This record gives sequence, structure tokens and C-alpha cells, in this order.
Amino acid sequence: MLQFKIDKDKCTRCGLCVADCPAHVMDTADGFPLIAAEKEAGCYRCQHCFAVCPTGAVSILGLDPQDSTPLEGDWRPDPAKLETLMKGRRSVRRYKQENLEPELLQRLLEVAWHAPTGVNTRQVRFTVIDDREKLASFRDELMAGIARLVREDALPEQLAFFGDFVKLWEEQCVDVLFRGAPHLLVASVSDKAVSPLQDCMIALSYFELFAQANGVGTVWDGLAKIAINDLVPESLARLGIPEDHTVGYCMAFGKPAVQYARTVQHQGAMIHRV
Repeated sequence: MLQFKIDKDKCTRCGLCVADCPAHVMDTADGFPLIAAEKEAGCYRCQHCFAVCPTGAVSILGLDPQDSTPLEGDWRPDPAKLETLMKGRRSVRRYKQENLEPELLQRLLEVAWHAPTGVNTRQVRFTVIDDREKLASFRDELMAGIARLVREDALPEQLAFFGDFVKLWEEQCVDVLFRGAPHLLVASVSDKAVSPLQDCMIALSYFELFAQANGVGTVWDGLAKIAINDLVPESLARLGIPEDHTVGYCMAFGKPAVQYARTVQHQGAMIHRV
């Protein structure tokens, strides 16, 4: 049930909610907006009507407008600082050996989950290893699985370089897979989603920017994704990732043990104007 309700004492009948409905399921009756029962199935549950109402007269999905953060005044971040954040973002491969505060970690995940998804399906699932000792144990199991493939000469030819990672780990304790990070985030989505891979990547991009805005280092961990998803797939069950999910990507993160002094200078953007 959509639980779509209008507070007629607050509604000015401006029509903004009806005009902004991307699914075109809203109409008006006696000047007040409504969603007919036969049209409810077509609702995207995007909450555009809820967000656009200037007086807070619209309620949907049982939500109270008073519980939302008002978008008033100069609420957007400083563009220059945001530009510096985006340009100054680095892939962090050196981390302090300590966990993030649980409250901060929860906030990073909650905010990142606001990322857009195809047709607003909102099916991205965050699987997170929230303790460095847990990640160390998982890393040991994953390395052991890859080492077994090396001994059995079962590594795919195009992934033979993973044998070098095992050697570095066994001989020098160099962790190439997770770079010594205390935490790991795996984004996955049901195979039935409209755009599973894209949804995961967008969600992780949101997570990374908000994490780095909070002083948390991140690294896009394609090596871990290959190891987990392709080389040692039994580790998916170990992480509790559903069998019908597509793993989009992995991200290692934690408190950085390195601080960069300036942005880099990439060449100009590749732009094709039509």
C-alpha cells in the first residue's frame, strides 16, 4: 500500500506534485492530488511528490514530512570545495590498523544508500566487513583458496598474476588484495534488477565521496572482486551474499595512514560534442 495522503489544511493545490510525478500516476480530485487505486502499481516510490511539496502536505509510504531535512536557503555544499574533493580524491593503499567508529560507518552506509538506481528499484545490498580482525581472517581464507589454485595449476591464464600476490603474501606478508585496509564493502544487486552493475557502481561512488569528505580513505578493489567472485566463489557464501545476486564491485576503506598534499594534474577531459 502506498498510504498516499494529503493534508488538505496545508495543501495549496499548486499542482507541483502532479506535474513532477515521473510515472504520471497522479491526478486531481476537487483540486487536491490523488493516486487512484488502479494506478498505485505504477508508482515508482521515488517520493518526488513528497519532496516537491512546498508546504509538507503530501505523505506517502507512511512518511512524515517533518522527519525530512528541509532544503532551504543555501543548503548546497561550496562548489569550489566540492571540486577540490573530487579532484583531490586518491585511491588510498595505506591504512591505520584501527576500526572506524561504528556510528561513522553506519552513517556512511546510510547516506550512500540514497544513491539513485534504475527505475528506483533500490535493491543495492551492502555487505560490509566492519572489523579489521574479521577482514584479516577473511583475507587469510581467500589467500588460501588462491594458493590452492596455484598449487593445482588451476588459475585462469589471464589471471596468472594472482600467483604473484600469493607469493608476496606468503613470503613478505604484503597484502595486495586489500592493501591492509580494516574494512571491506561489497555492493551486490538481485539479478532481476533493471541495471544491477550500474546501480552498484553509482552506490559505491556515493559512498566513496561521502567517506572521503569525512576523512575516510577508500580504494576501488577490483582485485578483491575478482578473487571473491571468480577465483574463490565459495567466499560469496562466506560473506552471506545471496546466490541470485550480481556482485558489482568491492571497495576497501578505513582511516588513511597517508595524507596527500595537492591534487594531481590530469590532461583535459575527452569531450565529443554532437
